[in-house]
Amino acid sequence: MTQELLSHTVCESDAGNRLDRLLARAFPALSRTRLKVLIESGAVRSGARTITEPSYRVKPGETLTTAVPDAAPTHIAAQAIALDIRYEDDDLLIVDKPAGMVVHPAPGNQDRTLVNALLAHCGDSLSGIGGVRRPGIVHRIDKDTSGLLVVAKNDAAHAGLAAQFEAHSIDREYIAVAWGIPVPPTGTVAGNIGRNPGNRKKMAVVPAGSGKTAVTHYGVDRRLGLNASVLRCRLETGRTHQIRVHCAHIGHSIVGDPLYGGRNPGRRSRLSPEGAAIVRRFDRQALHAHVIGFDHPVSGKKIRLVSELPPDIMALIETLKGTSGT
Repeated sequence: MTQELLSHTVCESDAGNRLDRLLARAFPALSRTRLKVLIESGAVRSGARTITEPSYRVKPGETLTTAVPDAAPTHIAAQAIALDIRYEDDDLLIVDKPAGMVVHPAPGNQDRTLVNALLAHCGDSLSGIGGVRRPGIVHRIDKDTSGLLVVAKNDAAHAGLAAQFEAHSIDREYIAVAWGIPVPPTGTVAGNIGRNPGNRKKMAVVPAGSGKTAVTHYGVDRRLGLNASVLRCRLETGRTHQIRVHCAHIGHSIVGDPLYGGRNPGRRSRLSPEGAAIVRRFDRQALHAHVIGFDHPVSGKKIRLVSELPPDIMALIETLKGTSGT
């Protein structure tokens, strides 16, 4: 296996910085994720000494060398699956993911995922994050959430996008159909998110000091009678199931959400029989990644895309608008 050898000498102003952060600045084409893997695998040396701790504090004058191997081939199969690609260049692409598509292989979903499709579409141009040739999945959306997702095609794009996600500077707006009408109609939900202690498959708002910080800004876009509303939700952070958990936490779970109360029969009982039947047949959370905006990590140009609501959510909105009791 061939490898590239990178070198950086620590200056006085960098003394005391963490090794992973210093190398991320010194080698911007490599993501923090990949650098952490390289450090922990023994690929970084200071003189004759190997450093395996990402938190190691660097010293002025020491020369750090990093051996970067070629990306290893993935064992994930490339599959020719049609994708709705809304933007693409040499560094990244933005795909409009349909509901029902898993982002990457996992137990129970080993193929027909977005990663399988990207391997077929992008081939050898894919990002080698962590030393593995695979698409640069920078963020994810749930299997049954539809909408926009950005993918890096090389390490430089991945590192630049990851930095923007970490800085919370990515513009991400979702549209959700939720039960009830939030009061006040605009607001912010700030509640740490962690595993639900009673059900490890679910997330929950957990006490301060545990879980991860999570902030969602919401606003009522329109009311659907008294029983439901269309919300615009803007993510300040990006935790697992964040919007779904926060909406449920304030008593306005997303229609169709099987994990967080979206199939509440008490809610459906207030609908007309026709409306209740439509909601019963709606088989996913009514959540759509509507807007994504960011600075291109290589060219610096502003990118902002909008994905209109898919037909199933549009039909749900029309149904609830026409059959909710008022």
